[in-house]
Amino acid sequence: MTVDVKSEPLYRKIKNHILARIDSGEWEASMRVPSENELVKEFSVSRMTTNRALRELTDEGYLIRVAGVGTFVAELKAQSNPLEIHNIADEIRARHHEYSAEVLTCEAVKANEKIASIMNIEIGDELIHSQIIHKEQGIPIQLEDRLVNEDVVPGYGAQDFTQHTPYEYLIKKAPLQKVEHVVKAILAPEGIKSLLDMSDMEACLLVERRTWTKGRVASTAKLYHPGSRYELSGRFKPE
Repeated sequence: MTVDVKSEPLYRKIKNHILARIDSGEWEASMRVPSENELVKEFSVSRMTTNRALRELTDEGYLIRVAGVGTFVAELKAQSNPLEIHNIADEIRARHHEYSAEVLTCEAVKANEKIASIMNIEIGDELIHSQIIHKEQGIPIQLEDRLVNEDVVPGYGAQDFTQHTPYEYLIKKAPLQKVEHVVKAILAPEGIKSLLDMSDMEACLLVERRTWTKGRVASTAKLYHPGSRYELSGRFKPE
């Protein structure tokens, strides 16, 4: 049987084919998956393409490759991060304060070279760009500047984010597999200072976050916070 590979990059088609069988339980942990040669014949692609798909799935923890023996489904383990992700609306309500949001934009954009590299997609692929100001008691506490791949998170661009947060939709549609955080203290650009109602020399806390689901980047976000109105804290127990 020849598989149709025209709709998306060839290596990604093979990755999705393997992930779908792992997710469905058809291919269980320790089960041998088709070899590179078998995948070459099934998908009518080059050996280099199948090698890339298997290599990336191995790097992402879905497969184990044993030299001279074969490739097997890995025993998936939950990944954790000491900097946990929380719903900002829940944080505010837990303080018995009123949460509200102002949506500045939520529209389709084309990925440039830099964004394509960050999102692991092709230049020109479509993403949804959202900018939302989250408020506590009517006062801006966070500017969320986010890019979302709707191939991974269908329907994101059609949501009303004054009624629920991006976090709530993303955690439902794209359960976290892996999270990357970078935290910085910066002097915010004028536009961001204005949106967050910050003073001229006030420090800004920036959290840069990238999330993965099913081996693909689902979302990348820059979360800006006024230093005088927000603090980042957490607790974790080393294993």
